[in-house]
Amino acid sequence: MVDQRERGIPVTSAHELEAIIGVPEPRTANKARSRLHAVDRAWLAAAPLAFVATGDEHGELDVSPKGDPAGFATVLDDTTIAIPERPGNRRADGFHNVLRNPHVGLVFVIPGRGDTLRVNGRATIVRDAPFIDGMVVRGHRPSLALLVDIDEVFFHCSKAFLRSKAWQPDEWAPEAAPRRAVIAKAVERRGDSLEVLDEYYGPSYAERIYG
Repeated sequence: MVDQRERGIPVTSAHELEAIIGVPEPRTANKARSRLHAVDRAWLAAAPLAFVATGDEHGELDVSPKGDPAGFATVLDDTTIAIPERPGNRRADGFHNVLRNPHVGLVFVIPGRGDTLRVNGRATIVRDAPFIDGMVVRGHRPSLALLVDIDEVFFHCSKAFLRSKAWQPDEWAPEAAPRRAVIAKAVERRGDSLEVLDEYYGPSYAERIYG
C-alpha cells in the first residue's frame, strides 16, 4: 500500500478546491440544458460510441462503453433517448446498478472530434418497446434497451483529446500494451493456451459481435 506521505495532501472542501483551480465562467457554469437542441440531435445521429456511467446505492461505480453504427442512440423526444443492449459477457454491471440507482451519465464520442456530448439523467431498463424494432443491426434485435430521461445535456470541450493526441494516428501505439490474447491468458482465461486465445480474438471475433 502506498504510504500516506506519498499519496499527497487531500483536498477536502469545495472552498479549498476552488482556491486551487478557480471557478468557472458564467457561460460554462450555466451551459447545461434540460432538453435536446437540434445540434445535440445532430451529434447523436453521428456518434457511434458512448460511455455509460452508473452507480449503485452505495456509490460503487461502473463505466461501460457502448458502440454501434452511428446514430445508435435513438432519440424518442427532446428529453428521452434509448441505447440498445448488445450481446456481451452477461455481467450487466451497469444494468444491475440502474436497478438500484437510476442516475446515469453518458459521454457520446465522434471519432476525430475532440469535443464530446454529455448527457446526465435517470435510466430505466426496458423490453418489448416499439422503438426497439428500429435498433436491428446485422439481423440482431436487442432484447433490452436503456431508456434515459434527460436531466441535463451539454457539450464538453476538446482539451482531453488534444492533450492525449487520441485522434493523431502517428501517436498511436497499439502494441505498447500486451495483445488481447495475452491479457486474457494472464487474468481471465488462464486455462486456455495462447494459440486458442489468439484464434478466439483473431479476425473472426468481429464477425461474432452480434451473434
